[in-house]
Amino acid sequence: MQRIVLAYSGGLDTSVAIRWLAETYGAEVIAVTLDLGQGRELADVRERALAIGAVRAHVIDAREEFVRGYILPALAAGALYEDRYPMATALARPLIARRLVEIARMEGADAIAHGCRGKGNDQVRLDVSARALDQSIRVIAPARIWDMTHAQTIEYARARAIQAPVALALPYSTDANLWGRSVECGVLEDAWVEPPDDVFTLTRAPRDCPDEPAYLEIAFDGGIPTGANGIDMPVLELIESLDTIAGAHGVGRIDMVENRLVGIKSREIYEAPAAVVLHAAHRELEKLVLPRDLERLTHDLARTYADLVYNGLWFSPTREAIDAFAGTIQPRVTGSVRLKLFKGNCHVVGRKSPFSLYEPDLATYEAGDRFDRTAAEGFIKIWGLPIETAARKAPAGPDAVRN
Repeated sequence: MQRIVLAYSGGLDTSVAIRWLAETYGAEVIAVTLDLGQGRELADVRERALAIGAVRAHVIDAREEFVRGYILPALAAGALYEDRYPMATALARPLIARRLVEIARMEGADAIAHGCRGKGNDQVRLDVSARALDQSIRVIAPARIWDMTHAQTIEYARARAIQAPVALALPYSTDANLWGRSVECGVLEDAWVEPPDDVFTLTRAPRDCPDEPAYLEIAFDGGIPTGANGIDMPVLELIESLDTIAGAHGVGRIDMVENRLVGIKSREIYEAPAAVVLHAAHRELEKLVLPRDLERLTHDLARTYADLVYNGLWFSPTREAIDAFAGTIQPRVTGSVRLKLFKGNCHVVGRKSPFSLYEPDLATYEAGDRFDRTAAEGFIKIWGLPIETAARKAPAGPDAVRN
């Protein structure tokens, strides 16, 4: 009898998929669930999978691996899809694919399976990632094959006494992990409609936020966030704390129409309090410590990196090359950034670093416009020129250096 390793979320489609795969392929189904910070959703997921018919159910705490291997590299690269979306879902899929392939090898399985449908991006991310890791692996997507509507899927589950969270008229489709939460479908498919309050669970509405702002001072060491407001903590713990603090001040809501990988535009709602705060702080610190040409190149590569991740190409030499490039920069991304959180807004209000290229003596207008030795030393710091060369290249005269 063949074996199939299924990425099991505990929801309706993957719960039905356990029984459907067993009936359709005569296979033993092995459920795999990764804890990526979903929270209470995983409370009884193993028992549920076994009750439906899985022969084994692996539940793996992959939160630390998710942070170190996927979130931090994307943060270092400044990867925001279409300059806004921190890609919580997209970053999780290559990790899920890797674990599915590993467990398939361990279990002697013939194939892996997932619950993605045909209009979303995740089907491509999982399919492509799995094949990049193992070209011989067979990938099955039951929800693309069984041709059942949502109501029919519910009826299939009821007829077989499959216990799963179901509702005939689910208002939204959601996905969550520790880096953020995505919401789509229902009334959100009308791009003109303001998102109802019940869409959001991680962030307060601005009207319900405190009337006094909160200040966060985020510390970085080599591009890695190490603490907030003078308290050092592991990155995983820091993300959870920032979700709570920033979410309480309404920070982290994203409402966008994005270009999906499959060729359509989609209206998406995201909540990502910690991701929004950390990306803003990291980006500002880079601006402080990098010379202009390098900072702009970094920004250009960030877009390429985000496109690769969004399009399911995590396991690609291009992404690895950008990681290597970002790695050469990160040692300078050390210092602190102060942010002001107030009723849904997040503003950078301060920044400092031992590698700062900002020179108050050069920026001030108090000393006049004459190009003097202080300015020459500034050129040395930025361009690495000998002081004599910098002085010779400097324009002469009182009106030579202007903003």
